[in-house]
Amino acid sequence: MSTLQISLAIIGGLVLAGVVAYNAWIARKSAPRTASERGHDSRFHANSRFEDTKPAADGSLQEDGHRIDPVLGDGFGGMSGGGGMAHEGHPLPSQTSPVTLNQMVSPADKRAGLDALIDVITPLQLEAAVLGEALLAAMPGTRRVGSKPFAVEGQTPTGEWETPRPGQRYRTLQAGVQLANRSGALNDIEFSEFVVKVQAFADAVGASPDFPDMRAEVARARELDAFASAHDAQLGFTLRARSAAWSPGYVAQHAYRLGFVAGSLPGRMVLPGSQGQAPILSLTFDPQAAMADDPEQSALRDMALALEVTHVPRSEQPFVRMREIAAFLAEAMDGVVTDDAGHLLSRDTMDHIGADLESLYDALDSRDLAAGSPQARRLFS
Repeated sequence: MSTLQISLAIIGGLVLAGVVAYNAWIARKSAPRTASERGHDSRFHANSRFEDTKPAADGSLQEDGHRIDPVLGDGFGGMSGGGGMAHEGHPLPSQTSPVTLNQMVSPADKRAGLDALIDVITPLQLEAAVLGEALLAAMPGTRRVGSKPFAVEGQTPTGEWETPRPGQRYRTLQAGVQLANRSGALNDIEFSEFVVKVQAFADAVGASPDFPDMRAEVARARELDAFASAHDAQLGFTLRARSAAWSPGYVAQHAYRLGFVAGSLPGRMVLPGSQGQAPILSLTFDPQAAMADDPEQSALRDMALALEVTHVPRSEQPFVRMREIAAFLAEAMDGVVTDDAGHLLSRDTMDHIGADLESLYDALDSRDLAAGSPQARRLFS
């Protein structure tokens, strides 16, 4: 073999090796980031603010006692619906022992009692005390009237109202149906169904109902529904990967560090409230990726961060926390934050949204329907 042939063979081998190495590099770059990459991610370690970050008592992100402001420059900001309002923990050291919502949140409070603010209430006068067992046996088969929740309550000797329970005796009862919810206002047909259902129950337990005027209650329902429709808000950011996709474990690893816990559905994580009530924020991604045989090989290009405004108390500073968490995740995971149409929002726009939310909170407070209250959670459901 001549020297020329040997040289060409060597050059061909080097070219082939280069092609193989390039293809391997491309494959690695396009593969989803996994949770195990945290220890090898130079960008992650280059910024120490992410290494020792934790939520503070007021919900803001803190590092060694210093507040971290959100980074809103290129790539931050977004709301579902093109930036409008739509009608409608403790960090873990690793992903091997995920905390669940049940571990973080105390059992849900019992159903909020009937309230004249958002319910039609009918007093039921009893001729004699009735045992809770008899009341439960006479209850209607369903606890709904049309699309509205229906309830019967008994008054205890201390004057409190509760759902009838075995072993308790009741001398006074009341029945109620919700005036409005996200399905709309109570209408004439639903009110008539309520009357029929209450009358049947009253006959079974020996009670006399005192029904309110239907026209007045239906009008009240329409007015409440109009108010609710004008003040219902759900906000959403979309976090999108700039280059390499994320695996479900990579997403969860970063979310755990901010206090998120596993939700009840695949691909959903939530940030529990400080009082163990409704979650403050939810973080969701493709449930099919979360349920894959090998989730670490699933590629996520985006995920959604959402706030149910009317369900979270203003005291939790939910929008402030939402902005800071979105900025944190975008920087830590090499992503951007947009609305659902892919548009970036400026700091000024985000500030404007925050001011609008404060006005919404004030309007809810003026109607005794403060965000996060039992009445608000029932009305906006």
